[in-house]
Amino acid sequence: MSTTGPLDPTAMPRFGGFATFARLPRLEDVGHAEVAILGAPFDSGVSYRPGARFGPAAVRDGSRLLRPYHPGLDVAPFAAMQVADAGDTALNPFAIHEAIGELERVAAEYGDRGTKLVTVGGDHTIALPLLRAAARRHGPVALLHFDAHLDTWDTYFGEPYTHGTPFRRAAEEGLLDTASACHVGTRGPVYGRADLEEDERLGFGIVTSADVLRSGPDEIASALLDRIGDRPLYISIDIDVLDPAHAPGTGTPEAGGMTSRELLEILRGLRPARLVGADVVEVAPAYDHAEITAIAAAHVVYDLLGLYALRAGRG
Repeated sequence: MSTTGPLDPTAMPRFGGFATFARLPRLEDVGHAEVAILGAPFDSGVSYRPGARFGPAAVRDGSRLLRPYHPGLDVAPFAAMQVADAGDTALNPFAIHEAIGELERVAAEYGDRGTKLVTVGGDHTIALPLLRAAARRHGPVALLHFDAHLDTWDTYFGEPYTHGTPFRRAAEEGLLDTASACHVGTRGPVYGRADLEEDERLGFGIVTSADVLRSGPDEIASALLDRIGDRPLYISIDIDVLDPAHAPGTGTPEAGGMTSRELLEILRGLRPARLVGADVVEVAPAYDHAEITAIAAAHVVYDLLGLYALRAGRG
């Protein structure tokens, strides 16, 4: 049961106080949390517009209006479990290999202490070390990858570790149960048909944004649950899975994306899933307007916390 929850908005206005996710306590102030929000301010792996290193701070600010009870999931995440903000991990912006290794080490330490994570990026490079830590603890994991892009390219400019390559590396390293891995929300042009064929050979399924439009969130969530089963599940969400109308503040926007409502409803349809880790990445506030992207990302994190709480069976 939670010992410390969000700041009381009748004692401190929501626009005041220290900047933690949903005005939650800092991890150092509670000692231990069942779930922690971890910032990973790193964007040295981007291929187009930089700026996602400022994502964690923006998402924290975008979360100030979140409230304790989630009607859509019928759960009060902060009462069901201790949730805290773990602050940001210091990642070397000049050395991708070093940054990947450090985030893997930190994530593994949290797992060893029994703390699950929702990590806020940062660019999508960070998914690889997080998956390494998850697989070390749980074995190969099921993956739901919400993104406009496949992120299974081999290299960029000869570099194997970028925000467009994490899931290829994860598949090659045996971190994924690829029979249960799926991209959701993909769209837009690729370099050639071979990109899709190579992705299929790696074992990934694909649900496009057009599939979501035609089938609806409930049917998509049901199909994803059938694919996942009761395997340990990692969810990785690139905010550019949303249409630029719903998430302009990102580095590689693509037209024709999902709405924030569709994404949230799919997540809520994953109630039975055995979630073991998650990230929300690629929020680049320099391109945002009126906090549209940051607020959407904050609500996505909140829904992930709701899934954790439901799985804990205490909500």
